[in-house]
Amino acid sequence: MAILEAEAAPVPRKWYHWYSPDDTPEERKLILKLDLLIVPYAFAVYWIKYIDQGNINNAYVSGMSEELGFNGNELVHFQTIFTVGNVVALLPFVYLFPRVPMHYLVPTLDLLWGIFTLLQYRATSYSEIMAYRFMVAIFEASYFPGVHFVLGSWYKSNEIGRRGGAFYIGLTLGLLTASLLQSATLEYLDGVNGLAGWRWLFIINAIITIPMAIIGYFIYPGTIDKPNRLVVSQRDLDIARARLERQGSQVKSAPFSLELAKRIFTTKRFWLILIWDGFFFNSSANAASFLLWLKSLHRYTAAKQNELNSISPALGIFFVLFINVSTDLWLNRAWAITLASCINFTGLVILAIWNVPEGAKWFAYSVQYSAVAVSSVLYGWINVLYRDNVEERAVVLVLATAISTMWTCWIPLFTYPTVEGPRFAKGYVFSAVMTVCLVAMSFVIRYIYGPNGEKNRKYPNAGNEAIDHSTEDISTSTTGKGKKDQVSVTPL
Repeated sequence: MAILEAEAAPVPRKWYHWYSPDDTPEERKLILKLDLLIVPYAFAVYWIKYIDQGNINNAYVSGMSEELGFNGNELVHFQTIFTVGNVVALLPFVYLFPRVPMHYLVPTLDLLWGIFTLLQYRATSYSEIMAYRFMVAIFEASYFPGVHFVLGSWYKSNEIGRRGGAFYIGLTLGLLTASLLQSATLEYLDGVNGLAGWRWLFIINAIITIPMAIIGYFIYPGTIDKPNRLVVSQRDLDIARARLERQGSQVKSAPFSLELAKRIFTTKRFWLILIWDGFFFNSSANAASFLLWLKSLHRYTAAKQNELNSISPALGIFFVLFINVSTDLWLNRAWAITLASCINFTGLVILAIWNVPEGAKWFAYSVQYSAVAVSSVLYGWINVLYRDNVEERAVVLVLATAISTMWTCWIPLFTYPTVEGPRFAKGYVFSAVMTVCLVAMSFVIRYIYGPNGEKNRKYPNAGNEAIDHSTEDISTSTTGKGKKDQVSVTPL
């Protein structure tokens, strides 16, 4: 059995080198096909989702609070009920992800989400908005872990970062677009057909959402185990299965069992990941903090406030792309998380101090979205750590999201109460501490499990894309049963 050494970080490549040097022409054709089927659709739907998530903040400062008589903590309540809905709805997907074809599940949930998004335009009371936000959250909840489940079902470890980053741009672009759309609706649609501008944004959002949901039935490829045969051929499946099994990934789902649950819940890896993800979920400032500060200046119209609020998510597009591309091509994941977190930490410290020049506050609010750049790096890493088993991967992706989201149901009520805005003294300090903990835990995970999880795997070479595959014929041998012997890897 040959002994190979692998680098902890990816083999450095130029940013425009989309494929690995060892990808065959057939594999490159498949990768391009998957990129065209998965990434644009995942991005577009996430973009629309975050228009909706952002427009509740935009609507609140653009006439909703005055029209409906809000003057307390209603905004943080709307955010909290959305989070509660997310947590409640996520748990069933532990079972559903490996068993229900994703090309049916995702579009159906999107369609229902679009319907309840539309209904928000007619809200006339606090309780009605709370009910609609809860239902929207129910149908939106599984989308983020679901996309990562699909990415992990098709791509190798050194391919997930860029795809996850491209998909995650939908978040920053959605929030940016929500601000610009709200600004435009206030200017051009306010009062049309007797509806306020903030109501029109929900209508526009739904008009975009429902057609996208229908398109998903026809183009979303599903997973290798349960593919969408309209767009995925048997040859595609054979190539995809072979390239993933070569790196030690499991592609076939198995029945859920008590043994599986025991295996997940009795390992320290699962609990460390929950703590790690909890640090991430609490490492960013309240999404509405920039808007509340702009409003407190009494300097800008509501339309101008929404325009200025687009600065942070616009810069977030750069942060997301740079950090996620770097994990595939230059940096290992722990250092990519550290880089993004340092930028976020700097902004949080400035806001915690508060009594600083106004220019410093503009900088701090503008770099807020460096925090979200970590998301696809972290969840891509979880995909790699659990790619030995489809069910374990689904369970951990969903539970990590659900439990971390659960923390954000109640923590913002104490750290970011609306009445303390825009100077959330407790909140900015808390988020800064969580950012430091996130970085520390990233290196703990790296130390214990290795940069690609190779220290705790049935297949030690799995995920080590730095291995020279030209040596594959001498570093692996075939047993009488047709299975490859393990390759011993010395991680750095």
